[in-house]
Amino acid sequence: MKLRVFPLALLFLLSSAEAFSFGGEVVGVLEGSTIEVVRLGKVERIRLHGLDCPEKGQPYGDDVKEAISALVFAMEVTVEPYGKDKYGRIMADVLLADGTNVNHTLVKEGRCWWSRKSAPDNGELERLEQEAREAKKGLWEDPEPIPPWEFRKTQRKQPRGGPKN
Repeated sequence: MKLRVFPLALLFLLSSAEAFSFGGEVVGVLEGSTIEVVRLGKVERIRLHGLDCPEKGQPYGDDVKEAISALVFAMEVTVEPYGKDKYGRIMADVLLADGTNVNHTLVKEGRCWWSRKSAPDNGELERLEQEAREAKKGLWEDPEPIPPWEFRKTQRKQPRGGPKN
């Protein structure tokens, strides 16, 4: 009996590997909230947990990608997973070697919104966003910045390719 349990336990641990923190080098910044990290020779897509960052083509969208690249590209980081999103990306906090939480830094600098949908009880992100708003940092210098979820809605409603005759 014990011999049968061990392979099952090992299979469970390997299948839930995203539940454990791991280190790796950042090899790509795909957009405002998704990076690629090499783990055990494989590239993993990491979605920064608790953030909703401006989209490409949206005001501040290019700025946030540049900021994330400056913070993490080609750096060794620690990934602290929360699970996977509907696209199979690992949702995680990302920490620099000095312990800096990249997710917190981006909200603190006013580069991203705190995602109430993915991290509704994260008091730290809530506090950091409020401080950035009050200090008018980053996207909060705009009196009415368009949240990325609203921007995505307007993009989905627009017809593709223009009118047909």
